[in-house]
Amino acid sequence: MWKNIVKSFLALALAFSAASGSAYAETALTGAGATFPHPLYSKWFRDYQAVDSGVTFSYDAQGSGEGIRRILAREVDFGASDKFLSDEELNKAPGKLLHIPTVMGAVAVTYHLPGIGSGLKLTPQALAGIYLGKVTKWNDPLIAKANGKLKLPAEEIVVVHRSDASGTTSIFTDYLSAVNASWAKNIGRGTTVAWPAGIGAKGSNSVVKKIEETPYSIGYVEIAYALENELDTAALKNQAGKFVKPTMLSTRAAAVQGMKKLKVKEGSEPDYRLSLVNQPGKDAYPVVGLTWLLVYRDQQDPVKGRKLVEFLTWQLKKAEKMTSTLHYTPLPDTWSGQVENTIRSIVAPQQ
Repeated sequence: MWKNIVKSFLALALAFSAASGSAYAETALTGAGATFPHPLYSKWFRDYQAVDSGVTFSYDAQGSGEGIRRILAREVDFGASDKFLSDEELNKAPGKLLHIPTVMGAVAVTYHLPGIGSGLKLTPQALAGIYLGKVTKWNDPLIAKANGKLKLPAEEIVVVHRSDASGTTSIFTDYLSAVNASWAKNIGRGTTVAWPAGIGAKGSNSVVKKIEETPYSIGYVEIAYALENELDTAALKNQAGKFVKPTMLSTRAAAVQGMKKLKVKEGSEPDYRLSLVNQPGKDAYPVVGLTWLLVYRDQQDPVKGRKLVEFLTWQLKKAEKMTSTLHYTPLPDTWSGQVENTIRSIVAPQQ
């Protein structure tokens, strides 16, 4: 009899434990969006589960455009974008949508030039000319003039761009618009544009693959993708007239200048929607962007809302120390208090 009672008790205890563990592990936070920060976010999500094993993350890296679409439709708990939303887009949201800046990164111009290797230099005029379809050969005078020591081939340039709605494209076209009047007037900036030349590839990984497989090609990807795949990257001529490679230091130099534009009025929330391209300073790399997590201030689910705030606070205070190993640049210390206040403004309903 006692054996049966003990067995029943153990069975109930195990069932209760399993049910409790299952319930505890079922706080699943879903997100979608940018491929630009995907390598870093993936690490954050893995590492955070050692802090709170009751949270799981599902992130669909389908580009900033998709992240914006899904968060506006409330299909995910957070969106991720390298393009900030306009006032018009924010007004269409079904609630107050916050831009929470996470890190900064450089968009690298990558290329595949057999027999040349690293060392390519590009001026704004040359790069815009390539993507406008006006500079079509690698030995074009606009390229050759800045690369006197390189024996550039008389080969057609294979131009590669993103085919999906991409925050990386938004940063890249923001730069081209800033440095080339023709691009600004006829093409403009955005997550998608009417490309005058080139072939499209969906996602950063596809751009990397296309560059690797295609001799005499040129493309653009977030610096982490270029370095992880050992792609050659061009030095770009910046506003100060210096040719600069994309590095953490050159990214930070650009960010320091650009973030001077952050205005905080007393009694109002900071507006983190900043462009960091083509900044002054001899050490500044010219194609740099912020990336944001898009989160509703008024959460609908009490548990998810609380868990999301806890994760966002953790990444702000702890996770930025991980950025350097994946080639991202953390936010400046002067921003920490302001961003933390923004995170604290998120409201989860009472259970």
